[in-house]
Parts: sequence; C-alpha cells; structure tokens
Amino acid sequence: MSRKSTIPSIQLGDYIVIQRQKYTKLQKFGSLDASATLGKEHLELKSLLDQPYGSTFKMCVKESKAGKRGAQRQHTLELVSENELRSIRDVLNISSSGADNRDIRDNGEAQALKSEDIEQLREACNESSKIIEKLVENSKTFHTRTEYSQDKYLLKKEKKYFEFVQIRQPTIRLMADIFHRQDAEKIMGIRVDTLSQIISYSGVSGFGSYLLYESGTNGLLPAAMLNSIGADTDATLVHMHPGNVPQKQALLALKLPLEQQQRCISVNLYSVLREFYQGDKVDATIPTAAEDDATQTDNNMTTEEQTDEVEPTTKKLKLDQSPNCKQFVYAKLPLRWQLENKRASALMHQKFDNLVVAAKEHPSNIVQALLPLVKPSRPIVIFSTCKELLQETYMELKASGKVTNLHVTSNWLRTYQILPNRTHPEVNMNGNSGYLLTGYTLS
Repeated sequence: MSRKSTIPSIQLGDYIVIQRQKYTKLQKFGSLDASATLGKEHLELKSLLDQPYGSTFKMCVKESKAGKRGAQRQHTLELVSENELRSIRDVLNISSSGADNRDIRDNGEAQALKSEDIEQLREACNESSKIIEKLVENSKTFHTRTEYSQDKYLLKKEKKYFEFVQIRQPTIRLMADIFHRQDAEKIMGIRVDTLSQIISYSGVSGFGSYLLYESGTNGLLPAAMLNSIGADTDATLVHMHPGNVPQKQALLALKLPLEQQQRCISVNLYSVLREFYQGDKVDATIPTAAEDDATQTDNNMTTEEQTDEVEPTTKKLKLDQSPNCKQFVYAKLPLRWQLENKRASALMHQKFDNLVVAAKEHPSNIVQALLPLVKPSRPIVIFSTCKELLQETYMELKASGKVTNLHVTSNWLRTYQILPNRTHPEVNMNGNSGYLLTGYTLS
C-alpha cells in the first residue's frame, strides 16, 4: 500500500491547522464557502476538499485593493509540490557578504524603493522570491552585511511576503501551542510541557476508568486524556465540569473515532453528585436553583456543540396499530445529560484509577468531594494557577492522611534556537504555567 493512500484527506466539517512558516491557526472547514484570515490575507478554502493533510498550497491573488494600504487581499489556494519550496538564499544566488556590520547605519536610507513602490511591486508580483530580489537589488547595504545578518534580513522579508501555507491535521501539541499563544487564559495558562506532565503523572492508559474535573480549558485536557486512552481500548473517562455544557472544541478538532468519543462521559459536577448520592429520589428533570446559580453557560461553545446536548423529551406512541385509531400517548424520555449522569454514577460506585483536577476556583472542596471515589494507591494530580491555593490543599491532604508522597511543583520551560554557530536560548519565553500538586491515595 502506498504512503499517500494512508494519509487522511480534508473533509467538510473538519478542523484544520493552517501553517504559514511558524504561525499556526486552528480553523473549521465547515463548508465550501469557508474562509480564513491570516493578517491581511483572506484565504478561500474550497480547494482544500479531498486533498491530503500535509499538502502545501500557494496563495494566488484573486482580488486586491490597489492603492489602499492596509487593505485585505483576497486569495485562492493552489496545490503545489514540495519541490517548489526552496531556500530564498538559493533562489537569489547570493555569493558575497561583508566582514562585519560596523559601517551600516540604521538611518532609513538603505532601501531605495519607497513604500508605495513596494506595494505596487507586491500587487504586480505574487512570488515572494521576486519581491525580495528587488528589495535586495535596491538595498545599499545588503552586500556589505555579514552572512548571518543577510540571513536575518532575508528571513524577515520572507516572513512578510511568504506566499505558501501548509494544511496540517490538528494534534494535541499543535492545539496547545495555538490556544496558549492566542489566549492563554482560555486554557488556564496550561503550556504544552505542563500538559504533558499532567498526563504523565495521571498514569492514563488503555485500561481502567479515569476521573477528570476541569473548569474551562477549551476541551484541551479531556482531549489529551482521551487521546492517551487511545482507540479500541477498554478505558473510560468521566469528564466533570461546572457548566451546563462542556467545552469541546479540542475534542471535536481531533476527530476521534465515534467509539472513542463515546467513552468520554461529560457531566455537570453538581448534577452527577446528586445522582450518585440520591439516585432516583429526586426529580432530575428540573435543575435546582442552587445548581443553576452554581453553573454557567460557556460563551465559547459553538452551535454544533450546544445542539449536540439537546434531545427530545417526549415520544409519540400509538395505543392501537389499527388504521382508524387516532389515540396517542406521549411517553417521557430521559435527556442525554440524565443518561450520562447514570453512566457516570455507575462508574463512580466502582471507583476510579486516578483523579485529575484543573480548577479556576479553590480546589480544596472539589478534591474532598471526589477523593472518596478513587481507588487506593492511585495517582491524583491537581493543577492551579495560584500556588497558595495548592499549598492550602497540600496541608489539608497531609493532615487527612488519605494521600501520600505529596509534592507541589512548578514548570519552567525555555526554548532554544538550534542552528550552526547560532545555538542560543530564545530571547522571548513564556512565563509561569501554573503549579501541580501530585500524590497517591492511601484509602
């Protein structure tokens, strides 16, 4: 079987990752009229249909506002081969460079072309190599720069005029990087290294049942745990959340098999605890006022995610099958969230193989409520953006004697540029990515 046949193709309804050099963006390809925006570039996505993931496309100008600086440019996407992607230095065939940069003055007069000339050149030419070639030809200082300085100049210009995009399939790492860069607060500031430690400490595998409570990570944490559980396994994840509906964007973007998705049971924390302790003693069809106050609707949920939770409450049944009979009775059917509560409650009675909590609120009460549901000698992982909250929880668990080997840790990650003779830490780095409290249950 050829390698190409094993690569999944892009279909309508998929989430895709559009990558332009180092910039990535998560986008839903919902219809043939779907489009995406990358800065000033507006891309039509209809040509992506049925193309394999990993394909590279060239942005071809369809419509532009000539003479209007800052105007958005319309582009269509044209499939290209990887052979067309070459180093800009190889394309320009640059052979000379200076010994040092001591004579270069940053006075704004090095480039002979004016901004209006560059805009006209960009409108007339859609190839970044030709635009950069003109900029190099009209630069008074380019050939006196050192080779490293020339590479830096070329990369800066290529980043601005680069006309190729690659379409990638969403992964946990890609989505973690995208969410953290766009708005870290929406995923509680969980960086990819912190996410990997949460999964590692939790001991998630293809066997057992696992318990997760999270109060808003755009679906990243349940997606990561479900991805680690894997397809065609026996493991089950109970995903507890404080809202009326769970955040599912990352889960939907992964496009996991249906059987794997069904092994993730998403339930409201307060509702499922009431089901667990009281069962059928209360009318679960009407939420209590306290539960309504405690829960909040996620404003970031898509229409697709919300309608997925809604099911009919009644079903029309005939009393008699004869043609002349027109009597009907309406039988009340349970809602989906009620069925999920019963599934989760059954697993809660059997107890879980771990406990993972990522809470915006104080985790103490949540941990105390969920800790009895965990089997002995099982890991617990608690994430919080505030160290003091975990320190208080640490002391409470230490005093209770129910958890051992308690540790509070903080991750610190710095990326490095790895290039010949230019290996060094990145100048800009992410700050703190929260704190972890880990341990093992005793009873």
